Amino acid sequence: MKTLFSFAAFLFISLSIHSQEFKFEKELIDYGKIAQSSNGERVFVFTNVGTQPLIITNIQSSCGCTVPKKPEKPIMPGEKGEIKVSYDTKRLGGFSKQITIFSNAKEPRKTIRIKGIVEETASLEKEKSLLSND
Repeated sequence: MKTLFSFAAFLFISLSIHSQEFKFEKELIDYGKIAQSSNGERVFVFTNVGTQPLIITNIQSSCGCTVPKKPEKPIMPGEKGEIKVSYDTKRLGGFSKQITIFSNAKEPRKTIRIKGIVEETASLEKEKSLLSND
């Protein structure tokens, strides 16, 4: 009897822990071509589509040039949450970075991505000038 009760309690806890789930509006944000030293902040928006509060415990980026910021409070079922990501746009060239989210969701580790190309301001202005003359 004690074993049956322990198993039932374990099953209940396991199911309630993993009934959290979140869905992102976009799992990839493409910055496109952006000017050097421009605003590198973007926001990933997601919804808790589970039945329990969603708790994001940690977020890691694949590079020190990308700084993610997680929500501090649990996201309740049906509510939207945001993960802000700042990319260091002082670095010239193409980039593709991953942000890994750790949470209490069914899928405890989720990866989202950013990509783009940082160009010198003068190069972007020249390109826009050429396009406007066509």
